[in-house]
Amino acid sequence: MAKITIENDFTPIVHDDKNILEVNKLKKYFPIKDGLFQGTVGYVRAVDGITFNIERGTTMGLVGESGCGKSTAGRTILRLLEKTGGQVLFNGKEVHDLDKKEMKELRTKMQIIFQDPYSSLSPRLPIHEIIGEAVREHNLVPKNEYNDYIDTIMHNCGLQPYHKDRYPHEFSGGQRQRICIARALALNPQFVVCDEPVSALDVSIQAQIINLLKDLQSKYHLTYLFISHDLSVVEHISDTIGVMYLGDLVEFGKKEDIFANPLHPYTQALFSAIPIPDPTVKMNRVILEGNIPSPANPPKGCKFHTRCKYCKKGVCDVERPPMKDMGDGHTVVCHLYDK
Repeated sequence: MAKITIENDFTPIVHDDKNILEVNKLKKYFPIKDGLFQGTVGYVRAVDGITFNIERGTTMGLVGESGCGKSTAGRTILRLLEKTGGQVLFNGKEVHDLDKKEMKELRTKMQIIFQDPYSSLSPRLPIHEIIGEAVREHNLVPKNEYNDYIDTIMHNCGLQPYHKDRYPHEFSGGQRQRICIARALALNPQFVVCDEPVSALDVSIQAQIINLLKDLQSKYHLTYLFISHDLSVVEHISDTIGVMYLGDLVEFGKKEDIFANPLHPYTQALFSAIPIPDPTVKMNRVILEGNIPSPANPPKGCKFHTRCKYCKKGVCDVERPPMKDMGDGHTVVCHLYDK
Protein backbone atom coordinates (compact mmCIF):
# COMPACT_ATOMS: atom_id res chain seq x y z
CA MET A 1 0.00 0.00 0.00
CA ALA A 2 1.33 3.42 -0.97
CA LYS A 3 2.13 5.72 1.92
CA ILE A 4 -0.25 8.65 2.27
CA THR A 5 1.39 11.96 3.21
CA ILE A 6 -0.24 15.15 4.44
CA GLU A 7 1.39 18.47 3.72
CA ASN A 8 1.38 20.66 6.81
CA ASP A 9 3.48 23.70 6.01
CA PHE A 10 2.43 27.04 7.45
CA THR A 11 4.08 30.12 8.88
CA PRO A 12 3.02 30.74 12.51
CA ILE A 13 1.16 34.02 12.92
CA VAL A 14 1.67 36.73 15.55
CA HIS A 15 -1.36 37.39 17.75
CA ASP A 16 -3.18 40.72 17.37
CA ASP A 17 -5.09 41.79 20.51
CA LYS A 18 -8.01 43.19 18.49
CA ASN A 19 -8.80 39.66 17.26
CA ILE A 20 -10.48 37.13 19.52
CA LEU A 21 -9.97 34.31 16.99
CA GLU A 22 -7.18 33.80 14.46
CA VAL A 23 -7.31 30.82 12.11
CA ASN A 24 -4.18 30.11 10.06
CA LYS A 25 -4.05 27.42 7.34
CA LEU A 26 -6.47 25.21 9.29
CA LYS A 27 -6.88 21.69 7.94
CA LYS A 28 -9.18 18.86 8.92
CA TYR A 29 -8.89 15.60 6.98
CA PHE A 30 -10.90 12.44 7.61
CA PRO A 31 -9.12 9.15 6.76
CA ILE A 32 -10.66 6.76 4.23
CA LYS A 33 -10.27 3.14 5.38
CA ASP A 34 -10.29 0.15 3.03
CA GLY A 35 -9.03 -3.38 2.69
CA LEU A 36 -8.86 -6.37 4.99
CA PHE A 37 -6.86 -4.53 7.64
CA GLN A 38 -8.72 -1.23 7.20
CA GLY A 39 -5.65 0.69 6.14
CA THR A 40 -5.80 4.37 5.25
CA VAL A 41 -6.02 4.73 1.45
CA GLY A 42 -6.78 8.43 1.28
CA TYR A 43 -8.33 11.42 3.01
CA VAL A 44 -11.51 13.46 2.74
CA ARG A 45 -10.20 17.03 2.75
CA ALA A 46 -13.13 18.60 4.57
CA VAL A 47 -11.19 21.73 5.55
CA ASP A 48 -8.11 22.34 3.42
CA GLY A 49 -6.07 25.27 4.71
CA ILE A 50 -8.41 28.17 5.55
CA THR A 51 -7.20 31.47 7.03
CA PHE A 52 -9.23 34.27 8.63
CA ASN A 53 -9.51 36.48 11.74
CA ILE A 54 -12.55 37.58 13.76
CA GLU A 55 -12.43 40.85 15.71
CA ARG A 56 -13.92 41.04 19.21
CA GLY A 57 -17.62 41.86 19.36
CA THR A 58 -18.22 41.24 15.64
CA THR A 59 -19.93 38.54 13.59
CA MET A 60 -18.34 36.61 10.74
CA GLY A 61 -20.68 34.86 8.34
CA LEU A 62 -19.40 31.63 6.78
CA VAL A 63 -21.33 30.62 3.65
CA GLY A 64 -21.17 28.01 0.92
CA GLU A 65 -22.94 24.99 -0.54
CA SER A 66 -23.80 21.97 1.58
CA GLY A 67 -20.74 19.80 2.10
CA CYS A 68 -18.18 22.57 1.61
CA GLY A 69 -16.78 22.18 5.14
CA LYS A 70 -18.46 25.04 7.03
CA SER A 71 -19.67 23.00 10.02
CA THR A 72 -16.47 20.96 10.16
CA ALA A 73 -14.49 24.20 10.34
CA GLY A 74 -16.63 25.43 13.24
CA ARG A 75 -16.26 22.19 15.18
CA THR A 76 -12.51 22.04 14.59
CA ILE A 77 -12.11 25.62 15.84
CA LEU A 78 -13.89 24.62 19.07
CA ARG A 79 -11.79 21.44 19.25
CA LEU A 80 -14.83 19.21 19.09
CA LEU A 81 -12.75 17.68 16.29
CA GLU A 82 -8.96 17.48 16.39
CA LYS A 83 -7.21 19.46 13.66
CA THR A 84 -5.00 17.90 10.98
CA GLY A 85 -2.84 20.99 10.57
CA GLY A 86 -2.63 24.75 10.94
CA GLN A 87 -3.29 27.09 13.85
CA VAL A 88 -6.35 28.10 15.88
CA LEU A 89 -5.54 30.97 18.25
CA PHE A 90 -8.18 32.02 20.78
CA ASN A 91 -7.09 35.14 22.67
CA GLY A 92 -3.57 34.35 21.47
CA LYS A 93 -3.50 30.74 22.74
CA GLU A 94 -3.35 27.70 20.48
CA VAL A 95 -6.56 25.83 21.28
CA HIS A 96 -5.25 22.43 20.15
CA ASP A 97 -2.15 22.62 22.36
CA LEU A 98 -4.05 23.02 25.65
CA ASP A 99 -4.11 20.16 28.17
CA LYS A 100 -7.31 18.68 29.63
CA LYS A 101 -7.52 21.11 32.56
CA GLU A 102 -6.85 24.19 30.42
CA MET A 103 -9.37 22.99 27.83
CA LYS A 104 -12.06 22.59 30.50
CA GLU A 105 -11.53 26.20 31.56
CA LEU A 106 -11.69 27.35 27.93
CA ARG A 107 -14.96 25.50 27.28
CA THR A 108 -16.88 28.19 29.17
CA LYS A 109 -15.49 30.86 26.82
CA MET A 110 -16.31 29.04 23.56
CA GLN A 111 -19.80 27.71 22.90
CA ILE A 112 -21.89 26.39 20.02
CA ILE A 113 -25.55 26.60 18.97
CA PHE A 114 -26.49 23.61 16.82
CA GLN A 115 -28.67 23.49 13.73
CA ASP A 116 -31.37 21.16 15.04
CA PRO A 117 -32.58 22.37 18.46
CA TYR A 118 -34.60 19.23 19.18
CA SER A 119 -31.84 16.64 18.67
CA SER A 120 -29.34 18.75 20.64
CA LEU A 121 -31.55 18.84 23.79
CA SER A 122 -31.84 15.89 26.15
CA PRO A 123 -35.49 14.70 26.16
CA ARG A 124 -35.11 13.41 29.74
CA LEU A 125 -34.16 16.68 31.42
CA PRO A 126 -36.37 19.67 32.27
CA ILE A 127 -35.31 23.01 30.86
CA HIS A 128 -33.73 24.37 34.03
CA GLU A 129 -31.49 21.29 34.21
CA ILE A 130 -30.48 21.60 30.54
CA ILE A 131 -29.52 25.25 30.97
CA GLY A 132 -27.93 24.87 34.40
CA GLU A 133 -26.11 21.55 34.10
CA ALA A 134 -22.85 23.09 32.84
CA VAL A 135 -23.20 26.05 35.22
CA ARG A 136 -22.97 23.66 38.17
CA GLU A 137 -20.20 21.62 36.53
CA HIS A 138 -17.99 24.70 36.18
CA ASN A 139 -19.08 26.29 39.50
CA LEU A 140 -19.87 29.59 37.81
CA VAL A 141 -22.18 30.92 40.53
CA PRO A 142 -22.68 30.19 44.26
CA LYS A 143 -25.43 27.69 45.11
CA ASN A 144 -27.62 30.34 46.75
CA GLU A 145 -27.57 32.41 43.53
CA TYR A 146 -28.09 29.51 41.11
CA ASN A 147 -31.88 29.72 40.70
CA ASP A 148 -31.87 33.49 40.21
CA TYR A 149 -29.05 33.17 37.69
CA ILE A 150 -31.00 30.62 35.59
CA ASP A 151 -34.11 32.81 35.78
CA THR A 152 -32.12 35.79 34.47
CA ILE A 153 -30.63 33.82 31.58
CA MET A 154 -34.06 32.47 30.60
CA HIS A 155 -35.59 35.95 30.75
CA ASN A 156 -32.83 37.38 28.54
CA CYS A 157 -33.53 34.67 25.95
CA GLY A 158 -37.30 35.23 25.91
CA LEU A 159 -38.27 32.27 28.13
CA GLN A 160 -40.73 32.50 31.02
CA PRO A 161 -40.21 31.26 34.63
CA TYR A 162 -43.02 28.71 34.29
CA HIS A 163 -41.03 27.03 31.47
CA LYS A 164 -38.40 25.77 33.93
CA ASP A 165 -40.00 22.41 34.71
CA ARG A 166 -41.13 21.61 31.17
CA TYR A 167 -39.40 19.21 28.78
CA PRO A 168 -38.14 19.91 25.21
CA HIS A 169 -41.05 18.12 23.50
CA GLU A 170 -43.45 20.64 25.07
CA PHE A 171 -41.94 23.56 23.13
CA SER A 172 -42.12 24.84 19.56
CA GLY A 173 -39.06 24.91 17.30
CA GLY A 174 -38.39 28.58 17.96
CA GLN A 175 -38.66 28.10 21.74
CA ARG A 176 -36.29 25.12 21.60
CA GLN A 177 -33.73 27.24 19.82
CA ARG A 178 -34.09 29.88 22.54
CA ILE A 179 -33.34 27.12 25.06
CA CYS A 180 -30.18 26.22 23.11
CA ILE A 181 -29.14 29.87 23.09
CA ALA A 182 -29.80 30.12 26.85
CA ARG A 183 -27.71 26.99 27.47
CA ALA A 184 -24.78 28.53 25.57
CA LEU A 185 -25.22 31.96 27.18
CA ALA A 186 -25.37 30.51 30.72
CA LEU A 187 -21.62 29.87 30.67
CA ASN A 188 -20.88 33.55 30.00
CA PRO A 189 -18.96 32.86 26.75
CA GLN A 190 -16.90 35.27 24.71
CA PHE A 191 -17.22 33.43 21.40
CA VAL A 192 -20.16 31.43 19.99
CA VAL A 193 -20.30 29.29 16.85
CA CYS A 194 -23.83 29.50 15.44
CA ASP A 195 -24.09 26.43 13.19
CA GLU A 196 -27.07 27.21 10.93
CA PRO A 197 -29.21 28.08 13.99
CA VAL A 198 -32.28 29.24 12.03
CA SER A 199 -32.31 26.91 8.99
CA ALA A 200 -34.85 24.54 10.61
CA LEU A 201 -37.24 27.36 11.60
CA ASP A 202 -40.09 29.19 9.88
CA VAL A 203 -39.18 32.52 8.27
CA SER A 204 -41.07 34.61 10.84
CA ILE A 205 -39.36 32.74 13.70
CA GLN A 206 -35.99 33.12 11.98
CA ALA A 207 -36.27 36.89 12.26
CA GLN A 208 -37.04 36.64 16.00
CA ILE A 209 -34.00 34.43 16.66
CA ILE A 210 -31.69 36.63 14.56
CA ASN A 211 -32.87 39.74 16.44
CA LEU A 212 -32.37 37.90 19.75
CA LEU A 213 -28.80 36.98 18.79
CA LYS A 214 -28.06 40.58 17.85
CA ASP A 215 -29.53 41.90 21.12
CA LEU A 216 -27.51 39.41 23.17
CA GLN A 217 -24.36 40.29 21.24
CA SER A 218 -24.84 43.97 22.06
CA LYS A 219 -25.62 43.28 25.72
CA TYR A 220 -22.83 40.78 26.43
CA HIS A 221 -20.27 41.88 23.79
CA LEU A 222 -20.32 38.44 22.18
CA THR A 223 -18.41 37.39 19.08
CA TYR A 224 -20.14 35.07 16.58
CA LEU A 225 -19.06 32.74 13.81
CA PHE A 226 -22.39 32.46 11.97
CA ILE A 227 -22.51 29.44 9.63
CA SER A 228 -25.33 29.48 7.10
CA HIS A 229 -26.31 28.83 3.50
CA ASP A 230 -28.99 31.57 3.60
CA LEU A 231 -27.27 34.70 2.26
CA SER A 232 -30.13 37.03 3.19
CA VAL A 233 -29.78 35.99 6.85
CA VAL A 234 -25.99 36.34 6.71
CA GLU A 235 -26.31 39.83 5.23
CA HIS A 236 -28.56 40.87 8.11
CA ILE A 237 -26.33 39.70 10.98
CA SER A 238 -22.71 39.68 9.74
CA ASP A 239 -19.90 42.23 9.79
CA THR A 240 -17.51 40.15 7.68
CA ILE A 241 -18.18 37.22 5.34
CA GLY A 242 -16.11 34.22 4.26
CA VAL A 243 -17.11 32.08 1.27
CA MET A 244 -16.11 28.40 1.30
CA TYR A 245 -15.88 25.99 -1.61
CA LEU A 246 -14.75 22.38 -1.26
CA GLY A 247 -12.78 23.02 1.92
CA ASP A 248 -11.17 26.27 0.73
CA LEU A 249 -11.95 29.85 1.76
CA VAL A 250 -12.17 31.44 -1.70
CA GLU A 251 -13.17 34.97 -0.65
CA PHE A 252 -13.22 37.00 2.56
CA GLY A 253 -14.00 40.62 3.38
CA LYS A 254 -16.35 43.13 4.93
CA LYS A 255 -20.04 42.47 4.33
CA GLU A 256 -20.51 45.68 2.35
CA ASP A 257 -17.57 44.89 0.05
CA ILE A 258 -18.59 41.28 -0.55
CA PHE A 259 -22.20 42.11 -1.45
CA ALA A 260 -21.35 45.21 -3.49
CA ASN A 261 -18.43 43.68 -5.36
CA PRO A 262 -18.18 39.86 -5.23
CA LEU A 263 -14.91 38.96 -6.94
CA HIS A 264 -14.68 35.16 -7.08
CA PRO A 265 -16.81 33.49 -9.79
CA TYR A 266 -18.24 31.13 -7.18
CA THR A 267 -19.27 34.04 -4.94
CA GLN A 268 -20.89 35.72 -7.93
CA ALA A 269 -22.87 32.55 -8.67
CA LEU A 270 -24.03 32.25 -5.05
CA PHE A 271 -25.16 35.87 -4.86
CA SER A 272 -26.98 35.66 -8.20
CA ALA A 273 -29.31 33.09 -6.61
CA ILE A 274 -30.54 35.48 -3.89
CA PRO A 275 -34.27 36.07 -4.61
CA ILE A 276 -35.32 39.68 -5.22
CA PRO A 277 -38.81 40.56 -3.87
CA ASP A 278 -39.74 42.55 -6.97
CA PRO A 279 -41.41 40.80 -9.96
CA THR A 280 -40.35 43.61 -12.31
CA VAL A 281 -36.63 43.03 -11.70
CA LYS A 282 -35.01 40.46 -13.96
CA MET A 283 -32.55 38.21 -12.14
CA ASN A 284 -29.22 37.58 -13.84
CA ARG A 285 -28.66 34.04 -12.62
CA VAL A 286 -25.22 32.51 -12.97
CA ILE A 287 -25.81 28.80 -13.57
CA LEU A 288 -22.90 26.60 -12.55
CA GLU A 289 -22.33 23.60 -14.81
CA GLY A 290 -21.07 20.23 -13.72
CA ASN A 291 -21.05 18.54 -10.33
CA ILE A 292 -19.13 19.42 -7.19
CA PRO A 293 -15.88 17.38 -7.19
CA SER A 294 -15.22 14.90 -4.42
CA PRO A 295 -13.33 16.29 -1.41
CA ALA A 296 -11.53 12.94 -1.31
CA ASN A 297 -10.10 13.57 -4.79
CA PRO A 298 -10.19 17.33 -5.47
CA PRO A 299 -9.06 18.69 -8.86
CA LYS A 300 -5.51 19.94 -9.30
CA GLY A 301 -4.95 23.66 -9.43
CA CYS A 302 -8.00 25.74 -8.52
CA LYS A 303 -10.68 23.42 -7.15
CA PHE A 304 -13.38 25.51 -8.84
CA HIS A 305 -11.94 25.34 -12.36
CA THR A 306 -14.13 22.38 -13.39
CA ARG A 307 -17.25 24.58 -13.01
CA CYS A 308 -15.83 28.02 -13.88
CA LYS A 309 -16.58 29.74 -17.19
CA TYR A 310 -13.45 31.88 -16.79
CA CYS A 311 -11.11 28.87 -16.50
CA LYS A 312 -7.70 29.45 -18.13
CA LYS A 313 -6.30 26.22 -19.54
CA GLY A 314 -2.77 25.56 -18.41
CA VAL A 315 -3.16 27.91 -15.44
CA CYS A 316 -6.32 27.30 -13.42
CA ASP A 317 -6.17 23.54 -13.93
CA VAL A 318 -2.50 23.33 -12.96
CA GLU A 319 -1.60 25.98 -10.36
CA ARG A 320 -3.43 26.51 -7.08
CA PRO A 321 -4.10 30.26 -6.84
CA PRO A 322 -2.64 32.15 -3.88
CA MET A 323 -4.71 34.45 -1.66
CA LYS A 324 -4.65 38.01 -2.99
CA ASP A 325 -5.42 41.14 -0.96
CA MET A 326 -7.64 43.43 -3.05
CA GLY A 327 -7.56 46.22 -0.45
CA ASP A 328 -9.31 46.99 2.84
CA GLY A 329 -9.08 43.37 3.97
CA HIS A 330 -10.96 42.01 0.95
CA THR A 331 -9.13 38.85 -0.15
CA VAL A 332 -9.81 36.44 -3.01
CA VAL A 333 -8.27 33.17 -4.19
CA CYS A 334 -8.51 33.30 -8.01
CA HIS A 335 -6.19 33.50 -11.03
CA LEU A 336 -8.41 36.18 -12.60
CA TYR A 337 -6.65 38.72 -10.42
CA ASP A 338 -3.07 37.68 -11.15
CA LYS A 339 -0.95 40.70 -12.02
